[in-house]
Formats: sequence, structure tokens, C-alpha cells
Amino acid sequence: MWTLATALIDGKAVPCLRVEERLYPLPALSPALPPATMDLFADWPAAAGKLEELAAKISVGSGPVALPADTKLLAPLLYPGKVLCAGANYYDHMAEMGFPGVKKETQRLFFFMKPPKNAIVGTGPTVIKPRGTQKYDWEIELAAVIGKTARYVTPEHALEHIAGYTIAIDLSARDFNMAPDQFYKLDWVAGKATDTGCPMGPWIVPASTFADPQNIALKLSVNGVVKQDSNTSQMIFSIAEQIARASEIMTLDPGDVILTGTPAGVGVPKGTFLNVGDRIDAEIAGIGTLSVTIAREA
Repeated sequence: MWTLATALIDGKAVPCLRVEERLYPLPALSPALPPATMDLFADWPAAAGKLEELAAKISVGSGPVALPADTKLLAPLLYPGKVLCAGANYYDHMAEMGFPGVKKETQRLFFFMKPPKNAIVGTGPTVIKPRGTQKYDWEIELAAVIGKTARYVTPEHALEHIAGYTIAIDLSARDFNMAPDQFYKLDWVAGKATDTGCPMGPWIVPASTFADPQNIALKLSVNGVVKQDSNTSQMIFSIAEQIARASEIMTLDPGDVILTGTPAGVGVPKGTFLNVGDRIDAEIAGIGTLSVTIAREA
């Protein structure tokens, strides 16, 4: 079992192989591998094969010295070309938002986007609450990282284009999102595209790890109180269907990321929202836990 991480080493973002909970910088493991995490996805099958070989050597004691345990982790992928987010894609979330008994055949899968360079942050006190919002909300999401160019792929072959999975938190300024007096009603950019609004990590797990990505437990807590506790089986449109549909809209390039929707338990139905100092722990089975803190207000 290995995962792909990015660590801050001597002021630089360095891709690392994580084996048995220890980090090993890729430049020290193999100078033949690309020096940037993003570049590994350009030829993911070759990169994944090499990473697996290196992980096997480390497991038997043949490898460099691991990084110190307190090495700072960054978001595992700095920075994707695109961050697509599936909206309203869990049955239980639709129910809590006032639409119980939704049928798949009546729904249309839609996406919005987050700006990769400004929105993505890693673990720690990394989130800055947007100035002026009173309704800053949380959403845990399983994020799929593309490892093979996808254009007009079918659902039957869509999962072949995924390199791995990680955890994402789609932070939403619900009050910025609403525009009831305007003809468009919802302003997705204002509500969803804020700086530091897409924590991601703590690492990327290869897709081959998951026998069934449609049966994965997700749980999110705020200050230790469980808010979301569900399973990817609650998705309206499967991950494969999302990849297929997105590839009809645009080309999905290696290193792109798709956030696949959030389950029930967000703050807006109960009128509870995030404040400065709050800690969010987002856990997905088979990946781990991404923990961030709202450090301050912009």
C-alpha cells in the first residue's frame, strides 16, 4: 500500500511516496521520475508502476531515510488544470435540501468549477473565511484525479481514466451563492470559487486500491461533532457517469480533478455555519483524514 503526497522541503513543494505512514521524497528515490507531482500524471501507468516498485523496495528496508514525522504536508496536487465539482449528486443531500424522493431519471448532472491555484490548500490552518460571508458551509467530497485523457468516454470505460482518489472539502459561502432577485437565482462563482475554498488531501490513493468506489464511507466532523456520515452508494450519478458526462462537455486532461458530490449533513438546512477557529475533519475510508482549521477572516 502506497500513496502519493506533496511535502514542503526547504521551501519547495516536493512529491513524496508515502509507505507505512512515512514519507520519502521522490527525487531521492528515483531521479528518473518527474520533479513535480502534476507531471506524474502525464504518463500515469508508467509512473504508477515505478512508484509501486519503489514502495516494494522500501517495504523490505531498501530505501533512503524517511523524512521527519513533522514534515509539513501540502495539498497532494499543486495544481490541477481543472477542478470540476458535481452539484446536488447525493439522494440524502437532496432530501435534506427539501427534495425527498428524487428519481434519477428526473435529474440532470451538472458541474461548477473552482479555481485550482487559489482555492486548493492542504491540511492545517489553511482556510481563510471569505470577508463578509455569514453562511460559510462544509461539504465532504470524494475527489477523483484523472490519469488518462478523456474525451467522449463511455461510463463502461470511464473509471479507466482515473489515476487515484483523495479527499476534498467544498467550502461554500451560501449567502454569496444566493441571488433570489436576479433571473439566474444562483451565483455559483461567488459562492463556490473563493480563495482557500477547496482543501484537498492529505494524499492521493491509487484507484486500484478501491474495488468498488461506489461503496465508500465518508464522514465529516466540525469541532469533533459529526455532521456528515454517509456512503458513496448514495450518489445519484456514479463516478463513472460523472467522468463520462464531463468528457462530453470538455476534454479531461491528466491531473484534472473531479469532486463527486456531497452527502447529507451540510450546515445550511439547520442554519449552522463555520466560524474562525473551527476545525474540520473529513474522513474517507481507504484514504484517511483531511483536517483543516479556519485560520482567520480575509
